[in-house]
Amino acid sequence: MGQGQQLEKATLAGGCFWCTEALFRRLKGVEKVEPGYSGGHTENPTYEQVCTGTTGHAEAVQITYDPQVISFRQLLEVFFTVHDPTTLNRQGEDVGTQYRSAIFYHSPEQKAIAEQMIRELDQSGQFASPVVTEVVPYRAFYRAEDYHLNFFERNPNQLYCRAIIPPKLAKLSKNHQSLLAT
Repeated sequence: MGQGQQLEKATLAGGCFWCTEALFRRLKGVEKVEPGYSGGHTENPTYEQVCTGTTGHAEAVQITYDPQVISFRQLLEVFFTVHDPTTLNRQGEDVGTQYRSAIFYHSPEQKAIAEQMIRELDQSGQFASPVVTEVVPYRAFYRAEDYHLNFFERNPNQLYCRAIIPPKLAKLSKNHQSLLAT
């Protein structure tokens, strides 16, 4: 990366952070992806606390990216492809507010792009139901415990990883081949 280039952050919640981390790590221009918790009222929550649904936090990923290589809109295109943004507080078998779909915007520009994309998706008929993804201001992000970092790569034979993540990776590859890092 050249001198003077500014990295930006995107904070997204799309269900289990093991999945979203594994997906966004594969994109060109993404410098870092950290799983964690955002959107709640408890400071420095633990995974066990977030799993209870009482912290207000969603499992999220914080993506540090180079906007000269990949745009926020492109990140959202991937985001809306690899999870179901029409189910309230649910992704597959994962149920609870901690699995909600949310975009925690870091700037007015991110907010405008997210709201525009949701309008476009709803008007397009791509989904049978309206998009319920929250678009809310970013307040804080608490990185998950170390054992969650790079979870899929370190635990490929874990049952959840084997069942849930490979189909999402295939969908990513099919729909966003040009965005994948080599």
